[in-house]
Amino acid sequence: MDSVTLAAATGLDLFGMLAAVLWHALRVGAALQVLPMVGGRGVPARVRLVVALALAGALSALLPAPPPAALDAATVLGVLREFAVGIAIGLILRLAFEAGQLAGELVSQGMGLSFATLADPLSGASSPVLAQWFYLAFGLLFFAFDGHLALVRALLDSYRALPVGAPLADAQDFLAVVPGFFAACLQAGVLLALPVTVALLAVNLAFGVLARAAAQLNPIQLGLPVALLAGLLLLALLARELQGPVERLFDQAFAAIGALTA
Repeated sequence: MDSVTLAAATGLDLFGMLAAVLWHALRVGAALQVLPMVGGRGVPARVRLVVALALAGALSALLPAPPPAALDAATVLGVLREFAVGIAIGLILRLAFEAGQLAGELVSQGMGLSFATLADPLSGASSPVLAQWFYLAFGLLFFAFDGHLALVRALLDSYRALPVGAPLADAQDFLAVVPGFFAACLQAGVLLALPVTVALLAVNLAFGVLARAAAQLNPIQLGLPVALLAGLLLLALLARELQGPVERLFDQAFAAIGALTA
């Protein structure tokens, strides 16, 4: 009788642990579904599922047990709340990467490389090659800054500030975080591309004036190669100064993630 009772208790503990992992996997899985580099279409669905379950299992060991689930409206609202928080966390970091892609698209317009496109791993659509270069540069800097560890810490802090089943303190402030950070990403993308874009604009204007002064000069045959070489040189110089702005942008992203559940 004692062995049967022990087996039943062990089974209940296992089901309780599984329920806790599944509850935490909702927020973690929703965040990974939207996150760049470690989520989205560029990573297979099975890999995302394994990573989400492994991370949820590790977090569930550090957090208190969630409330028991039941087939009622409170459970449905709790699931929706977990999905909303996870998607918001992933979307903030995705917007940070979109700032780099915006800079790449602006620079490609001045270099004449807007027609050179590749498949975008974030959306699956086509985007300029320079946008993909900025995306990879942001990804390398993200891991170099230990952004993946900061993400795990942000998820852990989000559970401590907003546990599973706890209602949102102010839904209006929660909904205003992502649009507020979008303005910062838009500004960062434009500022990153601004030096290269202005320099390329000066090059294109110079060849336009030369073509106007000497009709036999073809601005396309002369200006496009020079603009391409000047753009590559300016990108090499920009790559050396990319660390500071990108680090500040990621700091703003994690500050916005912290403001979600504050």
